[in-house]
Amino acid sequence: MKTQKTQKTPTEMRFAIALLPILLSTLGANAQSAPAKPETTPKPAATAQPWKKIAIPPLHAFKPVQPRRIELSNGLVVFLQEDHELPFINGTILIRGGSRDEPDAKVGLVSMYGETWRTSGTATVDGDKLDDELEAKAASVETSGGTASTSITWSSLKGDFDSVFAATMDLLLHPTFKADKLQLAKGQAETAISRRNDDANGIAIREAVKLVYGPHNPYARRPEYATVDAIALDDLKAWHDKTVLPNNMIVAISGDFDGAAMEKKLRAAFEPLARGEKFESAKVTFTDPKQSVNFVEKSDVNQSNVVIVGLGTERSNPDYYALSVMNEIFSGGFGSRVVQNVRTKLGLAYSVSGSFSAAYDHPGIFYVLAATKSDSTVAATQAMLAEVGRLKTEPPTAVELSKAKDQVLNSFIFHYDSPDKTLSEQVTLAFYGYPPDTLEKYKTGIEKVTAADVTRVANKYIDVSKLATIVVGNEAEIKPPLSTLGKVTNVDITIPPPPHSKAAN
Repeated sequence: MKTQKTQKTPTEMRFAIALLPILLSTLGANAQSAPAKPETTPKPAATAQPWKKIAIPPLHAFKPVQPRRIELSNGLVVFLQEDHELPFINGTILIRGGSRDEPDAKVGLVSMYGETWRTSGTATVDGDKLDDELEAKAASVETSGGTASTSITWSSLKGDFDSVFAATMDLLLHPTFKADKLQLAKGQAETAISRRNDDANGIAIREAVKLVYGPHNPYARRPEYATVDAIALDDLKAWHDKTVLPNNMIVAISGDFDGAAMEKKLRAAFEPLARGEKFESAKVTFTDPKQSVNFVEKSDVNQSNVVIVGLGTERSNPDYYALSVMNEIFSGGFGSRVVQNVRTKLGLAYSVSGSFSAAYDHPGIFYVLAATKSDSTVAATQAMLAEVGRLKTEPPTAVELSKAKDQVLNSFIFHYDSPDKTLSEQVTLAFYGYPPDTLEKYKTGIEKVTAADVTRVANKYIDVSKLATIVVGNEAEIKPPLSTLGKVTNVDITIPPPPHSKAAN
């Protein structure tokens, strides 16, 4: 297979154009000052590289602007982040309990709850009328359900804060879940179920998650027609009553306000709420997947989507810093090993990426994925596995290590370069029980990582015998066959029909 040429990105093009005048100027000056010589066979001139003389200053100490933390007597936690740049105020109420906590028979409940909560409205104003009132103020109030939490968020101009916050509190404390709005949410969920096998890449990622966590693991479950159909209004009300408690919530507000005045308003709104039983998520057991080759037939495509997957780690892991640097060396962009070797040098993939990811309170996922031509499926998979193995046997060079640490730190700093971003991260840290100085320790932790650390964690945490492979593609066009990689297990992705369809048959 011919090596594919990598096109320059727009950034690379702009960089080259910006350097052109410097190069021409330098070369021109050299030509003017050179004495005349007899004509001889010219020797190749050394390429001028003036950009290498640009001094790169060290990073400043990382001191993000920290929000103020307040804890009320009933256990509710408040974070306030003043930011007077623009006349807006944004708020979030994060509530413990998410889709990982819903029963197996009603997977999709939290998603339905998040949708129906907002669209139904309250006892005093229905959702449609609330839409009109907020639109007139260019404001918003939204609800949603996530994996570990549900939330209600709002945004408004500074002058409209009181009225928009009042609407938010009304929705928080006096929701009215309506049957027609639940039915609408169910219809949307059922449409998503019916179309979930349309996209080959989506299939590959979904099935990869099932392989690494297990099909019945709360982090891998997906709604089915039967589980959505089983959700009733009483389930939504019960969920709300179980989770919306002051000692189960974190309130975060940022924007153009006076801190003392805002604290007074929040105390008046939340302190009357009675403490309840704190929501606790069930403990989940994680087991490494077994080495295997799995296949999903999709005859309407002419390429393969390949995912190699295993368990990652948690952010609380002391080796998190070394694993972050390892991850950057392995798959952190165009200069990473997996991209350079699988895509650029071997030309075996249209795209390739990966990550040794870390979640806050459970193992993340280690994955390598690629989109490749059908006839290079086996070769691409073998090349990806070879790169995984190289992490254990080939320590990073000094250049690789330096670049990786710089890229990790630069990326990290830009994720927290505004008060809003820092507030969001502090809320997340508090939600999962991490110390508030976690961000400040990150820079030091990355800077201390050595090449030996990278090799050590690669050998400690990466085991090819605990990596599963899933391929979604057209079997007739995959040559050589997938069996070249080992025993192949065919994965059935048939969507179970709605319960009423079974009854009709």
